Amino acid sequence: MVTLISLIRQGDIQQAIIFILSGCFVVFVCSPIHELAHGWVAYKLGDNTAKREGRLTFNPIAHIDLIGMIMILVLGFGYAKPVPVNMNNFKNPKSGMALTALAGPCSNLILAFISIFIYYALGSTAGSLIDYISLFFMYSAIINVSLAAFNLLPIPPLDGSKILAGILPNRVYYKYMQYERYAMIALFVLMLSGLLDGILNVVVRALLFVISIIPNLIFG
Repeated sequence: MVTLISLIRQGDIQQAIIFILSGCFVVFVCSPIHELAHGWVAYKLGDNTAKREGRLTFNPIAHIDLIGMIMILVLGFGYAKPVPVNMNNFKNPKSGMALTALAGPCSNLILAFISIFIYYALGSTAGSLIDYISLFFMYSAIINVSLAAFNLLPIPPLDGSKILAGILPNRVYYKYMQYERYAMIALFVLMLSGLLDGILNVVVRALLFVISIIPNLIFG
């Protein structure tokens, strides 16, 4: 999986700069949309907690988490400040929580599709400005897909664990959440060991292939 570290190790400074610019675009534009999607779906399903706390906004300052931002810029995946949700306000708490959690990763996949579509539409002319702009959108697609894949991991507090709440029986889910602390430790171990990169790489490649089908058919 492409990361800032891998590009620097390869000595490709130009691509590293473009990766950083794409990461900034994701942090200040795409991540707010991700969190806004959570809050908007929750609001539509009856929970106004996010709106009440000023999180139904495109303003990146309201959503940025410092560590999550650094992860996105360096590793290509990370997180923003979670939108507050009170599932007790939903008519159907389990399905409401699952749909609210799913909205964020879905927004990243939509943004990734738009980015990859622009990448294919622009084409590539070696050494030209268009080539750099195309690469910018390619990295934007990769980072957005990586964010979706990372957040779909069924590990608290990521979105995937909340989606599980809408799928698993309550007894099973509450039993799973008893090990929340250990799940988070496992997540950090996977990140530090590099095993998470391998897992995400497989998922990211598969998702990129899927969202590239239509642009590839149109532009070749």
